[in-house]
Formats: sequence, structure tokens, C-alpha cells
Amino acid sequence: MNFILWLLFGALVGWLASIVMKTNAQQGALMNIVVGIVGAMIGGFVFGLFGAGGSNINNSDFSLGALLVSFVGAVILLGIVNFFRRGSVR
Repeated sequence: MNFILWLLFGALVGWLASIVMKTNAQQGALMNIVVGIVGAMIGGFVFGLFGAGGSNINNSDFSLGALLVSFVGAVILLGIVNFFRRGSVR
């Protein structure tokens, strides 16, 4: 059941990040899930560097903080992808 929740929240976070980064028309549902999950890892790493780890990977509970960390990580991921795809940041 947790796996399904991770996929759903990954899709939600990836979709919201793609709207913010204006890549929504280029991505499908599967890419939104991938962006959300990879973004959660990136966000956890970045926030962990600053001592503000918002999500605990061993904890199966979802929280607003964990979703925020995932969203920030997904935006960072899409920003990096856009940089290499276009050669510059808009």
C-alpha cells in the first residue's frame, strides 16, 4: 500500500513542479512520477546538507514538510534538466 501512495504523491509532486517549471506539456504521468520520486531524493539530500531534513525515509508517514521537500527537489531537478536541454536557464 505504501508503494502505491509513494507513486501517487510522486505523481502529484512531479505534476505541480512541472507546472511551475512550465514543462507540463512535455511530460506524461510516468515522467511526473519519476520527477516526483527523484525530486524527493534530491530535496532530501539538499535539505539534509543544510541540516533541515524534512523527510525521514525510514518513516512511512507522509507530512506536509516531506511533500514540500519533495516539491523543491523536483523543481531543482526540472531546472537542471531544462538547463541542459536548452543550454541556459530562463
